[in-house]
Amino acid sequence: MARILAWLSGAACVAACAVASPAAAEWRQATSSHFIVYGDTSETSLRATAERLERFDGVLRYFHAMPAKPAGEDEANKLTVYIVPSVGAVQRLYGKGGNDVAGFYFGRASGSVAFVPDKGMGDGDNGLQPQIVLFHEYAHHMLLTNYAIAYPSWFAEGYAEFASTTRFDKDKIWVGGAAQHRAYSLLLTRGLTVQQLFEADRRKLKAEDTESLYARGWLLTHYLMLDDTRRKAFQRFLVAFNKGTPSLEAAKAAFGDLGSLNRDLNAYLNRNTLPAVTIPMDKLPTPRVSVRLLTEGERALIPLRIRSDRGVGEKDAADVFARAAPLAARFPADATAQGWFAEMAYDAGKDDEAEAAADRALTHDQRSIQALIYKAKVHLRRAVTRKADVAGWTEARSWLLKANKVENDNAEALETYYDSFGMANVKPTKNAVDALYRAMELVPQDDNLRFRLARQTLIDGDVGTGRQVLRPLAYSPHASADNAAARLLALLDDGKSGPAAIAALEDGGNPAK
Repeated sequence: MARILAWLSGAACVAACAVASPAAAEWRQATSSHFIVYGDTSETSLRATAERLERFDGVLRYFHAMPAKPAGEDEANKLTVYIVPSVGAVQRLYGKGGNDVAGFYFGRASGSVAFVPDKGMGDGDNGLQPQIVLFHEYAHHMLLTNYAIAYPSWFAEGYAEFASTTRFDKDKIWVGGAAQHRAYSLLLTRGLTVQQLFEADRRKLKAEDTESLYARGWLLTHYLMLDDTRRKAFQRFLVAFNKGTPSLEAAKAAFGDLGSLNRDLNAYLNRNTLPAVTIPMDKLPTPRVSVRLLTEGERALIPLRIRSDRGVGEKDAADVFARAAPLAARFPADATAQGWFAEMAYDAGKDDEAEAAADRALTHDQRSIQALIYKAKVHLRRAVTRKADVAGWTEARSWLLKANKVENDNAEALETYYDSFGMANVKPTKNAVDALYRAMELVPQDDNLRFRLARQTLIDGDVGTGRQVLRPLAYSPHASADNAAARLLALLDDGKSGPAAIAALEDGGNPAK
């Protein structure tokens, strides 16, 4: 999960609450090759947002010369974007610790999501505008999807900031524009030095230093991306960093004197103009976007769907279910609304209600992936409770096989199929392990999925692949220094075999902690 910090913090309610939905709301959904965008706005406005996102996707692919993926693979990992009214609404959705959050993103097998404001924070060029937040969050998604390596925290956020200022003119696109929304931090505060950036641990930084990590991280990223010599040095740094060399040590080996690099960076900031890259508009694919008004049932449930899709704890799940139940009851023939409600009921532990909603959805849409997956999840949870025999587990998994036939590359169905063997306390079959590998290919940005795969490769004795899969987790800027992935790498460094390292990790590990 990544977040973008506003340069000017404001007081905000941090309670997890629903997004306001006025009686005259006209929520729409825009669908394109790489996005599903929801917004309470006009068709023209939503279409323009989706088209701009598609063009931005094309900009990043062109800028990095990304090779094309097999047909349909990107479409299987579309990013769902929820546009909510304001930064305050984003902060309420984020919950505890969200006072300085202007947008946030989760990469996950069940569907990667981003939550961004319709209105920004601040006025003029130095304000934090919605497009900046939106592009920042998608840059995280693209980086994690296409480059499965570890990055230092300043670059993870600095790159997203670098991409976020992309500007569209009539016939060309500008990449590398100045981050005016970071002007205060860059020009009027002390700021982190280059050495401090390479040493930086975001969990130990003061608020002003965290802001500087974004601002100076943008500046250093800008310098490295647009200077050929420095870019090659950064590539050497990344190779060493991903082999396990400590960040500061790798930086000194790649760049030499960091004091000199810091002086060069300060001089770069003080230049009259900064370089930028222009890309002709005709070099990018033409976006294809369809927009529809949500059904009455979807409009009734969309505020709760947003809360549900953000992720809910036990208390919030119960509240979402209680609010959603009478609304869902009004629209029994709306397959999408019933699929959403099946997930809400399942999260609240209401298995009978979840299955009934899934059945209603399937009555009206036999290809409802969400209904098939939640039908399976209910049956799998019951199989655990009832200590099912082989036939019972086979029946529960049959719903995932049906989902796979409808959508062969649905990562959540593949992941759940693999997980079902752990739930049954039996060794996963080769097909199940293959499903896990495929899910990881589709959604490499899901940390929990990545940890599952690393664990499986180590159990299978493939230490080389295990190390490769673990490194982005071990060095994640959003994970603690002693996270499970880092502990596993340390155990492997001590000479333990893959199975022995897993056995020594007593709690199984959580890559998010």
